[in-house]
Amino acid sequence: MKKKHWSTILIEYILITVGCALMAVSIDLFLAPHTIAPGGVTGLAIVIKKITGISVSVTNLVINVPLFIAGVIVLGKAFGAKTGYATLALSFFIELVSKASQGYIPTNDMLLSTIYGGLITGVGIGLVFKSGGTTGGTDLAGAMLNKYFPNISIPKLMMCIDLCIVALAGFVNKNVETSLYSIIALYILVKMADFIIEGMGYSKAFFVISSKPDEISDEIMQNLGRGVTSLNGKGMYTKEEKNILWVVVDRTQEVKLKDIVKDVDENAFIMVANVHEVLGEGFKPMRS
Repeated sequence: MKKKHWSTILIEYILITVGCALMAVSIDLFLAPHTIAPGGVTGLAIVIKKITGISVSVTNLVINVPLFIAGVIVLGKAFGAKTGYATLALSFFIELVSKASQGYIPTNDMLLSTIYGGLITGVGIGLVFKSGGTTGGTDLAGAMLNKYFPNISIPKLMMCIDLCIVALAGFVNKNVETSLYSIIALYILVKMADFIIEGMGYSKAFFVISSKPDEISDEIMQNLGRGVTSLNGKGMYTKEEKNILWVVVDRTQEVKLKDIVKDVDENAFIMVANVHEVLGEGFKPMRS
């Protein structure tokens, strides 16, 4: 595998740092003051703070460091330097923001705190994941448990752990609404993280079955400037050999491509799928 340039690695660590800083702001200003715990070790740390008063940064470090070491032992080098760095950076920024804010809370509204806490945390986690790191926590715990319980997927194990933490938040706060708000924050967090990782620029993949594949291909290549791949297929009802056209276009070209197929063969069969990332000629360049 080609080694990354030092500038690429530097940018990744900068993004991880920014992501951890954003997570710390969200935890200290929006989530922790209201015991909103959207899963993860940080969520558990928020619950522990409510019970014992111990700083979220301390608990996060105390839990994550042994978890990271166990992960390296159990999983090998799957979780490397970036995860260790992100774990330390997150605890550092949580403590820094806590001292700098001096107990300042932007809003006492639980719903606003849930929404903004989930959004900012999601952006932070998304930046960390996009840069190839993790903050430890339930994703690491889920991966380790999956090694011993391979029949249960990592996402399901993570979800079970997160739901337990969410339920614990409501129990500790003696208010079921706390758990409900925590679930909302967890949902927003996941969606926002996915958005940061996948981005807005999704494309469309078209599969076209037609009796006029050559004419359609020519029109697509001439009018849209996109390459077309022909796949061999067979209609199992008619037993006829057919060419299946496969082409990926920007979402702005979706309507035009449909019009091209309709004009050439209005009886054609089209299947459209969302593609969240396309790398290569005509799309986003591949970088090491």
